[in-house]
Amino acid sequence: MSPARAEPAGGGSTAQDQVRRLLTLVPYLREHDGVTLTEAAESFGVTPQRLREDLNVLWMCGLPGLSPGDLIEIDMDAVDGEGVIHLTNADYLTRPLRLTADEALALVLALRTVREVTGKGERQAVDRALAKLEAVAGDRARAADQADVNVAAAAEDVQATVNQALREHRRLHLVYDVASRAETTRRDVDPLRVFVADGYGYLDAWCYLAGGLRSFRLDRIAAAELLDIPVAEHDVELPDLSAGWFTALRDADLVTLALDPSAAWVAEYYPMESVTPAEGPAGETGALKVSLRVSDPAWLRDLLLRLGGGARLLAPSGAGDSAAEAAREALDQYAALAGLDTVDR
Repeated sequence: MSPARAEPAGGGSTAQDQVRRLLTLVPYLREHDGVTLTEAAESFGVTPQRLREDLNVLWMCGLPGLSPGDLIEIDMDAVDGEGVIHLTNADYLTRPLRLTADEALALVLALRTVREVTGKGERQAVDRALAKLEAVAGDRARAADQADVNVAAAAEDVQATVNQALREHRRLHLVYDVASRAETTRRDVDPLRVFVADGYGYLDAWCYLAGGLRSFRLDRIAAAELLDIPVAEHDVELPDLSAGWFTALRDADLVTLALDPSAAWVAEYYPMESVTPAEGPAGETGALKVSLRVSDPAWLRDLLLRLGGGARLLAPSGAGDSAAEAAREALDQYAALAGLDTVDR
């Protein structure tokens, strides 16, 4: 197991974090019998005190029945006295994982998505895993073929550089297109992770130009250069994506839209903070007033352009300016092509 990034100051850890750690901790300790508490803590990116708390929880876990012979055994005297960890009576966790066809199908779809944001070397490993899972899924794997896995990712050379930077914990120099401002920027970043959300690949990184954590659309990275500088430690906590990206970004801007009946589908397609009935044009029924969290101004601009006259931005003021400007530019180009002096706006 490669060392993990140290947890932020304050040592915050959710129950989900701890469960994930515990599931990984048992096989790690079986392979590293006698590892010191400090070394194990560094491998998992937590403090020794946090890991000791994990061991206390793990000590009470085991097979159903929870009789003494069913529980995982940890020599806590050795932990307290010598600072080393010995784990026994957990052989059942080395048994091969047996997947149902439905479980294998879900993993097939997930891996096909991951494949879109991997480099050439990693893709070979993903393809080998996919072949094994598709064999387990059997006929159910055909259902996965009906799903269109299409992720907007980086060019292959850019993706390979980003992945190498993540593996080697090195800084990146990016040439990045900022769609909301129609400009190209150059910036140094410390890469933290790559993820997929809403059909797009993203890089979470500490941005030295912005002075904080930023998410970069992979398909908007025009070029990436691997620098011979190790990443620094930053006092940041990455959003928890387990419940979805929009749920994780609760601090994003709250945007309120008025949707005509033709655009009401938006309320079902995207996570909403609130949805209330409203009166549409000419008193039509089926119109809605909705509020949703938006972290990427370019995403909002694209949505408003897609909806056209079917949506009106109510708040915050100015959030739709880029969409209006893009629409005006499109109309001007149309007028130029058509040989018109003006276009009715």
